[in-house]
Amino acid sequence: MPRKQRGIYEKAPGSGIWWIRYSDSMGRIRREKAGLKQTATTLYRKRKTEVLQGKKLPETRKRVMSFEELSKDALAYSKAHKQDSRHDGYRMHRLVGQFGGRPAEGITPQDIERFLAAGIEQDKWAPATANRYRALLSLTYRLGIRNEKVSTNPARLVRHRLENNARVRWLRPEEEQELRKYLEATDPLHLPEFDIALNTGLRLSEMYWRTWENVNLERRILTVPRSKNGEKRHVPLNSVVMAALAQLKAQDDGKGWIFRNERGERLTGPRYWFDAAIKETKIQDFHWHDLRHTFASRLIMGGMDLRTVQELMGHKTIAMTCRYAHLAPTYQLAAVERLAEINRAIKDGKSQAPTDTRTDTGGFEPLPERPERESQALLM
Repeated sequence: MPRKQRGIYEKAPGSGIWWIRYSDSMGRIRREKAGLKQTATTLYRKRKTEVLQGKKLPETRKRVMSFEELSKDALAYSKAHKQDSRHDGYRMHRLVGQFGGRPAEGITPQDIERFLAAGIEQDKWAPATANRYRALLSLTYRLGIRNEKVSTNPARLVRHRLENNARVRWLRPEEEQELRKYLEATDPLHLPEFDIALNTGLRLSEMYWRTWENVNLERRILTVPRSKNGEKRHVPLNSVVMAALAQLKAQDDGKGWIFRNERGERLTGPRYWFDAAIKETKIQDFHWHDLRHTFASRLIMGGMDLRTVQELMGHKTIAMTCRYAHLAPTYQLAAVERLAEINRAIKDGKSQAPTDTRTDTGGFEPLPERPERESQALLM
């Protein structure tokens, strides 16, 4: 049985929160919450030394802030500043279960690393999932520092996992035909959602949180008040989207939400019908977000310049858009073959290089020439 240390104790056994008890120079018994056992041991020795030196002891000591208390500020911030704060709520529930009763300043980078490693190993988290937990922990401590509740941020010392953003899966024409055939036969109510996602490249939250107030049918523009990057963006609507919106508008009950289920309730996502359709049509390794990849890849294969695709996708940097540039090797080969023609013409002494194009679009019609920054018309 471990020997008890004089002057320190756990008020609630097993809580991990330690207190100290000592007599001051006047013989009065004083108690202070210290936090970790090591902190309590150090504080007890310090107080005993101060008593011997006759120093005036503090009447109160800064209250020890638990992680659970700190988490409340982070959740309030998330609800106020994030369009879809539910994910932070799910993650914080797990974090509180892990660290809730512990002193916030007693949680170390090693504790966080062990928590993330367990999630990756036991729950098969992707690196991106671990990074989301790390980011939420960092936000929690940053707010704590700003509110003068803690003084350090242990999450800053936790390494950022390398994420694999190279996966780009798009819907092949034959897969789209199978999916449409299935939806037309079993769930035609959701075909407008499918068409809108495929022709706008909207993220799931950007699409399903929209109301009719966000749509200007006259200007053919859908406004996202706050995108993933925290900025407002305007999405142009092609004829396919306009037809889908007209179908949904005919069913509008005046409550404002664009997407509703069979009972007229607001939809927050496509999972319950889309996942079933993907399973029944046996389309492998395809998710809702891949419709966004399909939007971008078809624009690239149609000859759209990267700068315009960046604007249409709502990417903050063009580096995110460049990952789609390799999706059409046929077009890249046509480009270098075009260079070969120019070089041959120069070599043969011709005053002008050939100007015709022989790109095989493989079923996609090339877009008409237009100014680079013009992005009001979509290919589809």
